[in-house]
Amino acid sequence: MFEPSAAPRLFGLPPGADFPAALVSGLVAKMADQPPEAMARVTLYLNTGRMLRRVRAEFDRHGARFLPRLRLVTDLGRDPLAGLPPPVPALRRRLELAQLVAGLIARQPDFDSGTAAIDLADSLARLMAEMQGEGVAPAALEAPDLAENHAAHWERSLAFIRIVARYFADDAVPDAEARQRRVVEALAERWAEAPPDEPILIAGSTGSRGATLALMAAVARLPQGAVVLPGVDFDMTDAAWNSLSSGRIPVEDHPQYRFLKLAETLGLPPGAILPWPGAAPDPARNRLISLALRPAPVTDQWMAEGAGLGPLAPAVERLSLIEAPSPRAEAVAIALRLRRAAEEGQRAALISPDRMLTRRVAAALDRWGILPDDSAGQPLAQSAPGRFLRHVAGLLGRRLSAEALLILLKHPLTATGSHLRGDHLRFTRDLEMKLRRSGPPFPEGADLRSWAEARGEAGRIAWAVWIGGWIAGLDAAEKRPLSAWTETFLALAGEIAAGPGGSIGDSELWREEAGRVALAAMEELRREAGHGGDYGPAEFADLIAALLGQGTVRRIEGTHPLIAIWGTLEARVQGADLVILAGLNEGIWPALPAPDPWLSRQMRLKAGLLLPERQVGLSAHDFQQAVGAPEVILSRSIRDDEAETVPSRWLARLTNLLDGLPEQGGKEALADMRARGAGWLGLAAALEAPETATDPARRPAPRPPVDDRPRELAVTGIRTLIRDPYAIYARYMLRLKPLDPLRATPDARQRGQVLHRIVEEFIRSRPEGETEVAARARLMALAETILGEEIPWPSAQRIWLAKLGRVADSFVAAESRREARGVPVILEKKGSVPLESGRFTLSAKPDRIDLLNDGSVHIYDYKTGRPPSDKQEEAFEKQLLLEAAMAERGGFADLGPRAVEGATYIWLGGDGGEKPSKIDDAVIARTWAELERLIAAYRRRETGYASRRAVFEARRDGDYDHLARFGEWEMGDGPEPEDVG
Repeated sequence: MFEPSAAPRLFGLPPGADFPAALVSGLVAKMADQPPEAMARVTLYLNTGRMLRRVRAEFDRHGARFLPRLRLVTDLGRDPLAGLPPPVPALRRRLELAQLVAGLIARQPDFDSGTAAIDLADSLARLMAEMQGEGVAPAALEAPDLAENHAAHWERSLAFIRIVARYFADDAVPDAEARQRRVVEALAERWAEAPPDEPILIAGSTGSRGATLALMAAVARLPQGAVVLPGVDFDMTDAAWNSLSSGRIPVEDHPQYRFLKLAETLGLPPGAILPWPGAAPDPARNRLISLALRPAPVTDQWMAEGAGLGPLAPAVERLSLIEAPSPRAEAVAIALRLRRAAEEGQRAALISPDRMLTRRVAAALDRWGILPDDSAGQPLAQSAPGRFLRHVAGLLGRRLSAEALLILLKHPLTATGSHLRGDHLRFTRDLEMKLRRSGPPFPEGADLRSWAEARGEAGRIAWAVWIGGWIAGLDAAEKRPLSAWTETFLALAGEIAAGPGGSIGDSELWREEAGRVALAAMEELRREAGHGGDYGPAEFADLIAALLGQGTVRRIEGTHPLIAIWGTLEARVQGADLVILAGLNEGIWPALPAPDPWLSRQMRLKAGLLLPERQVGLSAHDFQQAVGAPEVILSRSIRDDEAETVPSRWLARLTNLLDGLPEQGGKEALADMRARGAGWLGLAAALEAPETATDPARRPAPRPPVDDRPRELAVTGIRTLIRDPYAIYARYMLRLKPLDPLRATPDARQRGQVLHRIVEEFIRSRPEGETEVAARARLMALAETILGEEIPWPSAQRIWLAKLGRVADSFVAAESRREARGVPVILEKKGSVPLESGRFTLSAKPDRIDLLNDGSVHIYDYKTGRPPSDKQEEAFEKQLLLEAAMAERGGFADLGPRAVEGATYIWLGGDGGEKPSKIDDAVIARTWAELERLIAAYRRRETGYASRRAVFEARRDGDYDHLARFGEWEMGDGPEPEDVG
């Protein structure tokens, strides 16, 4: 295939070239004068599976012929080799490292990891794989000058790194990376002693890994060996190449640095890289990009070489720039361009490392029924089986909350193995309403069964028994062997997926592609669990989340044949007529180098490991390769969800270069790029705009028919009628009741309810002649009992008990004084009084009314929050005043009409105390008259129920603010009366 040569062979294709097509065409051309079977003796190593599939497809396009032996570089690690055992499974090595890390943390109590052991183990595994790939032994990290000025940190890091030294021993079973390097070294030795005669090529790889670089160097030196590199910048000058390695630290963030490294390894200058047959779609654009990406030390070449670019308009004629105001606008604009490509039969690819952006684009394409071929697929953890398994793992070792139970019961995979799936959904809905309204926040099997039995339905009872069966024992927190946890977990997941009377085999859990990938991951865990040691439930949940987080689900069927979403690595495959490079913001493309918990940058340089800039350089090469496509759109959003963004360094270089070359028409060319992008943004804005303009809502004040208005309200409802009449309309006329939150918390309302019960039972059970000391002890004992019954949160129990203890002395002393004056007659008992019109009834359920020794009554109201001020009582807080008016009118049957001596708020919060209400006959009479006028006003059709009429605070959230569309109107807007009903 090749002419004899003493120099290693390096070939390259320029950025933008269709690498697989050019590679195959070049091979076919070079083998044209050889017999057909000669191609079968060629071995071609490729870098990715997608590249291999494209190469095979390109050979098919050239007609029937013998194919070369197509292999992946990564497959070398699986080659059988005498004396070298198979690689240890990756999961087994992770589990072994997790045990070692956990043991080391246990021996260093002062070590604040803040990270799960499995995550630290994964970080250590990545470092170990890098050391093995780069041929760096643990002894190299023991060098005395490596620690620099960070001795304490380095000693701690070294303690962790030493635990992996055993895996570098000659007799250790290698993992995949170590075995890959050993195979490569063995091949290089074999080829050096007996070079093969048949052609061997490596194509598509940049040599970013040490083992791959060694293999490429060995192949390039073979008599019939060659390396074909993707995206070689043949427009780089010698000065630019030299600047990449002339400094103390190599410029690894440059896109061409890896090729310089390979050439230097082979003892060649970069100019020795020869062009492989194949042209770039747009050489003028490649020259522009090459100059824009010159290394920082030689950016003065912009001025020297800029004039040589000639007119810039042709170079950017098929280059557009989208600068969107938001990520959503960017996604919609991209989706519109991809839709145009699908309509016109144009092969298009979206390339971006921003998975959130690509998911937004896919969602936007879904409105037109376009499903792109996404090379990255969907993360397994976000698929239906992945979410289900993470939820189930999260139940272990914890007290089951109502929220966690309902999340699992409402999951689309739950109870799919039973024919009672419809009943399951109905029962789940009913249970949710019950748990929201009355709890308990931590349901148990007995609670569920009691609820089901009260409904008297056999299927519901069986369903509750089924739930109670698998929630029993979930809160066991002891450590167990990983194998035991795995079996318990898989059995639990299977039972929940099967449903009552169902089977796991009939369920949807392990079906479809996502289910099969999840099952494979769980089966691998089952096989390797014996190497995992002991785990607690939280550690096991972290392990399940980590395993699912690394899985990927790809959907092939139903995808559009012309529209694809690629990761940045696929930029080397090319083959698309239109390429959209999206998410071009700093921190996204390129991504910020991940922080290294083990080694600093200087430590890595001295040890011979890869610098963090390497990943930036690889991303830069992917960008340079992709931006050379026939038609390209560069896209970014000016703002993200939090703040303004910074354009990617490569985009900034390109725009600055164009803007700085006015004589070549750079400013106009840049303006044209932006104008083409703005066109797509305009279409996106038009698509997102509503079909008809809608005015913001006005402040509502509905006026229902008088006969439909409430005929009875409690005294607390009168306060609502004064402050927020719309809430009365929504609750009593629309019959809408706010749902209690699913995640129950010990809030102020619950505290008030439980304290009312404590005080009520304290008063009802008070014996005669009880001393204050005994009364206080009984109060606190009663409080402890009731809090234990009513409040399932131990922390809230202790806090509320302590708060009550702070006011217990003053409360008991005041209670002794109250006992001397009278006897409690009304305790939480309802009474009512009709208004003079006879068409409305006022009701109340006072906390307490005492019949005094002189025959009058005193009304008390318990407050956990601060009592209202005198001005608030006068205008809004009419509760005690209205209860006093009711007492005088005989509203409470156990008392009959009584004179009211006074009314008092008893403060059970803060420092405690009492606040008397300013009350006398005139105040009571005025209050009743005001009530009559208020009710009379609302008995007229022209009076509307205005929203938020006089709320205590503008920032207060009302139960019906969303229904009233508060936020579209302001508090200063006038109400808009409207007849309804």
